[in-house]
Amino acid sequence: KMEEFLNLTELKTSLKDAILLDYYTAGFWWAREMNFSLIQISGFMDLLNFALENLSDKHMTLGDNLKEVERAMTGTGETESEERSLFDLNLFSTEQAKAIIDFLVTSLFKHYKAYEYLFHSRREELVISNE
Repeated sequence: KMEEFLNLTELKTSLKDAILLDYYTAGFWWAREMNFSLIQISGFMDLLNFALENLSDKHMTLGDNLKEVERAMTGTGETESEERSLFDLNLFSTEQAKAIIDFLVTSLFKHYKAYEYLFHSRREELVISNE
């Protein structure tokens, strides 16, 4: 279902699509294990998407992305994104917000260089022939 929702059509041949499916699926199941409500899961998934888009589409550095996620989560200042009310502070308790930060650190920010490589490096396609 997640594959269809994310419109990932190249799962069998695209490492990028497979990694994105894994990342969003892991985030979704983590949120379910945290007993988040449907609205909380939606807000959490929006935050995951926000952080990944900052990296993939906006080519943000780790430091800039951390600042943007902080702004989105705390509601301080304006984020560089057009989405200003991305993260509703009233949706999560302080403990849940801390757990979300821990999840982002361990799932994305600790592996930031790998995600940068995934999104921004050129990879040659291997051509397989009868030879």
